[in-house]
Amino acid sequence: MIIRPRPNGWQLLYILRGSIVPAIAPKVLAIGVLAVAVAAFERYWHPFGRDGVTVVPFTLLGLVLSIFLSFRNNACYDRWWEGRKLWGQLLIESRGFAREAGALLSAEPQLRARVSQLVIGFAHALAARLRGADVAAASAPWLAADQSAVLERRNIPDGLLSQLASELAVPLREGRLDPYLYGQFEARLHGMSSVQAACERIAGTPLPFAYTLLLHRCAWLFCVLLPFGLAGALGWATPVVSMLLAYAFFGLDQLGEEMEEPFGLEPNDLPLDAMVRTIEIDVLDALGDRPLPEPLQPQGYQLR
Repeated sequence: MIIRPRPNGWQLLYILRGSIVPAIAPKVLAIGVLAVAVAAFERYWHPFGRDGVTVVPFTLLGLVLSIFLSFRNNACYDRWWEGRKLWGQLLIESRGFAREAGALLSAEPQLRARVSQLVIGFAHALAARLRGADVAAASAPWLAADQSAVLERRNIPDGLLSQLASELAVPLREGRLDPYLYGQFEARLHGMSSVQAACERIAGTPLPFAYTLLLHRCAWLFCVLLPFGLAGALGWATPVVSMLLAYAFFGLDQLGEEMEEPFGLEPNDLPLDAMVRTIEIDVLDALGDRPLPEPLQPQGYQLR
């Protein structure tokens, strides 16, 4: 995710870091070159007559395309924002678990440390799973030697929650943990499991491909044909107007594509690593561990 001060004045014209321009620059330049060629052809040969081609069809197509892009971008933003809310909920559940472990397991410090570290391991494992990274390597540092069997599970984050339940079931069976208090922990585990399932739903259910393909094709069709409609009326100004409109349509299309998968590594995706580090810091702080790791900071204005 891009983290930087809001630009003002002339900065709006030349900022590239955090902008969508680097991703769409080749497309916009291609439209600019095409527009120059069309403007020159129209200037010297007038293939469409002195009056040129009417811009009415392009106005209608542009209006329809902008509506479709708005719908798609709204759907993509909803996925991005839902993903952010889910990770916020995971932070709430993790802090709540650490707080309850501190209050209810204060007489069993070893058990408290084991289950708290499993919560941290779950956050690392879930982030790695959503980003297609090595889940076992991400969660292994937070497991005790006798918990390593969890790494053989196909769904390691779910295995970590099962291990958490098993660890808490031991004092429950031995009568050292009241069933009602165990239910409090189980509610936290259910909340974490719900967050995982919802994140997997977002990651595993992209927007319909046909809808995305239709918008890609319409954006290219509009931007490629636009210079032919503008050349007769605008002359040598055709490339400027064509590139500005191409920047708008290609930019909205690219931005929606990045936000459609909110858990990736694109500049505008969610900073999962930073949120996992926040959970790690808060849980370790509740345990009383020192020194605490530092929060992740943006590198080149990008927070991962």
